[in-house]
Amino acid sequence: MINNYIKIAFRTLLKSKVFTAINVFGLALGLATCLLIVFYVFDELSYDKYNVNADRIYRMNNDIKFGGNEGSYATTPAVAAQELKSSFPEVEEVVRLKYGGKMWIRKKNQNIPEIQIVYADPTVFNVFTLPMIEGQPATALKGTHSIVITEKAAQKYFNTINALGKVLTFNDTAFYKVTGVIKNVPQQSHFNYDFFLPMIDFERSRETAWFNNSFHTYVLFKPGTDVKKFEAKMPAFLKDKAEPQLQRILEMTFAKLEQSGSYFRLSLTPLTQIHFNSTIKESLGEPGNITIIYIFSAIALFILLIACVNFMNLSTAQSSSRAREVGVRKVLGSPRKYLVIQFLTESVLVTFAGAMIAVFAAWIFLPVFNQMSGKELTVTPQVVAGLLPLLLVFIIVVGFIAGSYPALFLSGFQPIEVLKGKLAAGFKGGKLRSSLVVFQFAISIFLITATIVIYSQLKYIQNKDIGYSREQVMIVHQTGSLGREKAKMLKHEVEQLAGVKSATLTAFLPTASSDNTTSLFKDATLDARQALQTSVWAVDKDYLPTLGIQLKAGRNFSEDMKTDSNAIIINEAAAAVLGYKDPVGKTLYSIQDGEKKLTQSLHIIGLIKNFNFKSLKQSVSPMILEAADEWYSLSVRVNSADITTTRAQIASKWSAFSPNVQFDYSYMDDDFNRLYFAEQRMGKISVAFTSLAIVVACLGLFGLAAYAAEQRTKEIGIRKVLVASLSTIVGMLTKDFLLLVLIAIVIASPLAWLFMNKWLQGFAYKTAISWWMLLAAGFGATLIAFATISFQSIKAALANPVKSLRSE
Repeated sequence: MINNYIKIAFRTLLKSKVFTAINVFGLALGLATCLLIVFYVFDELSYDKYNVNADRIYRMNNDIKFGGNEGSYATTPAVAAQELKSSFPEVEEVVRLKYGGKMWIRKKNQNIPEIQIVYADPTVFNVFTLPMIEGQPATALKGTHSIVITEKAAQKYFNTINALGKVLTFNDTAFYKVTGVIKNVPQQSHFNYDFFLPMIDFERSRETAWFNNSFHTYVLFKPGTDVKKFEAKMPAFLKDKAEPQLQRILEMTFAKLEQSGSYFRLSLTPLTQIHFNSTIKESLGEPGNITIIYIFSAIALFILLIACVNFMNLSTAQSSSRAREVGVRKVLGSPRKYLVIQFLTESVLVTFAGAMIAVFAAWIFLPVFNQMSGKELTVTPQVVAGLLPLLLVFIIVVGFIAGSYPALFLSGFQPIEVLKGKLAAGFKGGKLRSSLVVFQFAISIFLITATIVIYSQLKYIQNKDIGYSREQVMIVHQTGSLGREKAKMLKHEVEQLAGVKSATLTAFLPTASSDNTTSLFKDATLDARQALQTSVWAVDKDYLPTLGIQLKAGRNFSEDMKTDSNAIIINEAAAAVLGYKDPVGKTLYSIQDGEKKLTQSLHIIGLIKNFNFKSLKQSVSPMILEAADEWYSLSVRVNSADITTTRAQIASKWSAFSPNVQFDYSYMDDDFNRLYFAEQRMGKISVAFTSLAIVVACLGLFGLAAYAAEQRTKEIGIRKVLVASLSTIVGMLTKDFLLLVLIAIVIASPLAWLFMNKWLQGFAYKTAISWWMLLAAGFGATLIAFATISFQSIKAALANPVKSLRSE
């Protein structure tokens, strides 16, 4: 019986090759898109779950409101970890991580820059699941100048994973002995380091200050610990441990501090939620975006639903040719359930064919998707083993859902009416089909609008006045490897080049992730109510002219002014928090030593206009520039006339100073664009998904147009005999469909405005959603729909009326 159903299904599908091909292609597109998005979503949701004790690991955060600044930070004091372990029996283990920054590791006669470097406590292997291939986890990071590396790093520097006992040279001055080799840290980790240095080698790891937060602290709780109750103990813990220092520095208790409107608090974030918690600053690694997960999941579901809707529409479009078959079968005594099974068999076969093509297409286009999404997704045997049963269930479920309406619809024909030629009377569900078309195009219009808004925001970001000039600025990296004096000499020689306008030595750039925050006070008593929480950047006298930052009042730093060692320049945001209309000449105070309460006076010599030194998702916050020696990167403003020649000359100068270190540079405008890589990536994926949604929706519209033309064949023939024009017939066939598209525009436009307006709220500086964006999306969808419908309409209008009337 089953063989018979399959045999008949094959024969039936092969009779209508075009419609079958469209059905299969539509389902394949929908399923392939769904598979790619499922890979992406599962990859995002799997972050940090490779850790055996992931459900018991939490990161300690520091929540601060002080000096006009409020936020949550992923960093805590150096002393917090050990105090937590010794104070609470429910804490099984703690570990601190401290990002090591960029360093240069020698390989033969070349120094190679590495950034995946971290200082870690020896307990890192007790908390995180980092399987060791060679070495002893308990002792690997206990000694000074020991190092644990990943197998990838071992292969890179020693051409083997058997690297135990070998030595790595850092910055030409420090030698580290390999005491352990671990497996590569999984990509699905919120941190991904290749070199683990012992925390004991980091000078500040033994600090006892409670208000100097620069370490990432992780807590492994004992099984059964109520983390909420533990977190409730944090205020008392902080009061006991940190309040004596607070009283020495600010002469305040935590209670009085909170009464003044400020606070310092500790909180916890579960390890598996770190990747999506983008509101906490200074987290290790690039945070994900749970909103994108929701959006992509919804898109996958919508495209799949559109594909299923197409199948229904295309199946009903063939109903006339199947009606007599159904009538004859019923007259011969075939029960309706057998007809339903027959049609569902056809549906499952089409779905199976579409699924097989979809799997192959997803595999083929996975590298392209990886490039767009920034992922490294791969199809492994484990993925295939897990996918096969899901795919089987998927085929059956989708096959039954997509084929249910056609099966019930076609099997419900009354045989007498069909055999008498009264087919039209047996058709029902016109409203349902119209609703499905509206649904399809509403999604398409929504996606078109979203794509237009995303690209408008990216264009706005690129063209906005950000307060500094990033064009024609070349950044020479790795100057820290030269040392202070050589770096200054390099700068001096570079400045003499004809194609160079100016140059500045500093590690603090608006397009870099480096930052340094501290608290300053308006008076020497360190009154917390007159505090300023601010970023402090060390720069030289050439910083402002090189980056084109505008001085609003006062003067720039000068080498001729010896007092500039205690001079600072502040931005407008800092002046606003301090309440200064004219800050030049005023004095601020910083804490030099919290234990002895020593302060340092800083004289304001200049006021600069605000410039965006962070992402445009954040408003400009207080900024202080201080004159100090920094030599970790060299920023050069070059003449645009001949950048290539100037770059070659700078590279030649670099080779003279550091022949063993490769010339490493970037352009500031490229670095700026990389800050918004996630938005650019989202824009590219939105274009791809929008295009697929439109293609799949148009297939459904094509099916309905074919259905409508088929039902009105006789009418069209009579109208042509009565000398109706081509435009009249095309207009008659298209107007109903275009009305459905207009209804979709009315539904989708306000929804798209609401959702995209909410997305834009994530930017402090954003474009407005203009009426033309909604109009362009609606017009584009209407034009695409008209082109799709016109094909079938013109085809029907050009048909010979004699043939259509002869079949009456």
